Amino acid sequence: MVTVEIGTRAPGRAPADVVWERYAQPALWPRWAPQITGVETSAPRLAPGVTGRVRAPLGVRVRFTVTAVDHTARTWAWDARLGPLRLHLRHGVAPDGGTWLTVRGPAAVVLPYLPLARLALHRLTDPRDLTPG
Repeated sequence: MVTVEIGTRAPGRAPADVVWERYAQPALWPRWAPQITGVETSAPRLAPGVTGRVRAPLGVRVRFTVTAVDHTARTWAWDARLGPLRLHLRHGVAPDGGTWLTVRGPAAVVLPYLPLARLALHRLTDPRDLTPG
C-alpha cells in the first residue's frame, strides 16, 4: 500500500479565535465538516490523549486519538483509524484565520478524502456564523 502525505488550506475569512474554537470543541465538528455526522469524545475540548469516534455517513465510525495540541500556536494533531486503515492528520489556524491540514496515510484513502477536507476547511473559516458554539 502506497503511503502519501498531502496538505491543503483555506483562506482566513473568520477571526482566528473563532476558527480555533470550532476545532477545539469536537461537538462543533459536524457543523462545518460535511463528512462528520456526529462525534463522541472522552473530553469536551481537544487535549493530548483525548479519544473518541467520529460518525460518518452510512453508519461508519472512525476511532481517533488526539496526539498533540498547542492552544497558543493553534495547532493540533490526531490519529484516525478504521479497521486496518490509519491516518495521521495535522491541523493549524493562522493569525489571519486561515487554516491548513496535512494528512498522511494510504493513498487510496487520502486522495478521495482531500476534496471533502477542502470543503470542510472552507466551511470552518466561514464568517457567516461568528459564534464559536
